[in-house]
Amino acid sequence: MTPPRRQRRTPRQEPQPAPPQENEGKHPERLYLIGEGDGGPADIDLVTLIVARTDDPSSLPPEQAAVVRLCESPLSGAELSAYLQLPFSVVSALLADLLSAGLVQARAPIVRQALPDRSLLEAVMHGLQKL
Repeated sequence: MTPPRRQRRTPRQEPQPAPPQENEGKHPERLYLIGEGDGGPADIDLVTLIVARTDDPSSLPPEQAAVVRLCESPLSGAELSAYLQLPFSVVSALLADLLSAGLVQARAPIVRQALPDRSLLEAVMHGLQKL
């Protein structure tokens, strides 16, 4: 009987570490540093519509420029928070700064009117059926 042959295992290849990313090793910027802080309290909630008043956000910090670009058409505070991937508290601070500078305008959300009278709807429906 012959003894079993032992084969030498090749050493496993260790996976190469991922290349360092741009911000890796650096401390990320604190969210409270993004806003200027001079905007003061603003009455902005999740459904407040924000519209840009200016077309040229080139002289603004990047976060505020992104808000102005996004607000070419009315967007709510919740939508801005989602698009920017920032907490709403940070977005509201950015909006307070932009509101105080007059670069954006806050509008109340569009409130749905009361439902029309049922008898009016029935009269319209019967009139259309007779055509």
